[in-house]
Amino acid sequence: MLIPTLLEIVLYLMSIVQMVVIVQFVLSLLISFNVVNMHNNFVASLWRAVNAILDPLLNPIRRIMPDTGMIDFSPMVLLILLRIVAIVIGNLAY
Repeated sequence: MLIPTLLEIVLYLMSIVQMVVIVQFVLSLLISFNVVNMHNNFVASLWRAVNAILDPLLNPIRRIMPDTGMIDFSPMVLLILLRIVAIVIGNLAY
């Protein structure tokens, strides 16, 4: 009974990380198209917080992936890896 509960907690935490990746993507688009300004304290602190959460997960992926110029595919790779791990954990639970 304890193991399925722990697996559900892990899956829940993984879904939170997936949401943070999406927030980072949307925020980066808003910043790059000058919809929001980094001189705004709230935007700057949100950007720093999101990057502080995701950089430990994205930096190893960035080191492995080839340089693609201006486009960073590491968040997409992280989302794919999280989904694969979620599928494996879900199958192990049953």
